Amino acid sequence: MSPRMPNPSLVVPDVLPPMRALVKAVNSVGVPLATLVLVHLRVSQINGRTVHLPTKPQEFEDAGEEDRRLPVVETWREQTCFTDAERSLLALAEAATRIDGVKDPVSDEVWEEAARHWNQVQLAAVVLHIGLVNLWNRVNVVTKQEAVDWRINPKTWKPMTSRLSPAP
Repeated sequence: MSPRMPNPSLVVPDVLPPMRALVKAVNSVGVPLATLVLVHLRVSQINGRTVHLPTKPQEFEDAGEEDRRLPVVETWREQTCFTDAERSLLALAEAATRIDGVKDPVSDEVWEEAARHWNQVQLAAVVLHIGLVNLWNRVNVVTKQEAVDWRINPKTWKPMTSRLSPAP
């Protein structure tokens, strides 16, 4: 399936730099990148955004991916490999993403558990991160962008802007 159009962040002038600045700010407040990746993956799964994950040891090695928990994020509640702090953000991510038809989607219990593990700045960054992932998911679904492939080695990763050319 080919995209309906180039990614809108490349079509609308001056959109990508502030989006990147938001990501940089979110990543700079002390929430481990591995935790943000778990949240990103879970939000994308909820939104039906296909993500190709490594599943075999060789695929993890080829991808340069160290977190072998990625394939079980969807079932994090049944797994023992996630910390309580990570669990609190996965619960927050699920609640904040599944808001349709729910009167109070993010319960005080979910919020308070996350606040037990993360300071206010970190929690604010995660809330923004969840919102940004939801935004990207929706943009990508509407325009039928290619699925994210987690198997790409980060050492050879090319930013989207160098892989896709802006619309004329």
